[in-house]
Amino acid sequence: MTHDEALKELSRIAHERAFGGYFASEALIQVGLDALLAGVESESLAMLAGLGRNEELDAPDLFERVLYELGLEVDVPAGPRAARWALAYWLAGQMVDGSLDAAVGALRMWRDVAWDLDYPDVLQPLVVCAHNLDDWNDNWGIPVEKLKVEAVEAAAHFLAQQPPSEHD
Repeated sequence: MTHDEALKELSRIAHERAFGGYFASEALIQVGLDALLAGVESESLAMLAGLGRNEELDAPDLFERVLYELGLEVDVPAGPRAARWALAYWLAGQMVDGSLDAAVGALRMWRDVAWDLDYPDVLQPLVVCAHNLDDWNDNWGIPVEKLKVEAVEAAAHFLAQQPPSEHD
């Protein structure tokens, strides 16, 4: 893992946690160790990476300190609707830059965002892509990669529209 890949992984986990995702302490310790071995420097990173089994309860707090020290903190809007819109834009960005598989991103957009926002029109193309990708099988006669390209295009179109604060 390179330095930049380690920072990207720390950022991804920071976003996932900020949007309600759970990571076990051992996963946080491992990502800390990976980052340390990749040359990422932070005062608390070595402490996180070196936690033993009897110290695992300290991992979440140390992980947050590492994020602060590296400037990777994630500020999620306080309101639930605004937080869902922020998640939508983050997921779409991850799909477009290729760091999130298009099928996984479309499914999360449908499951974690559109449903909570009562299926707004602006998310319908992504929901359709999620349905198609979820239902796809070899008998369709369309390669799954084509459906993934359509999902990435729908995500890019979504990103080109109004910013999240205008959706509230």
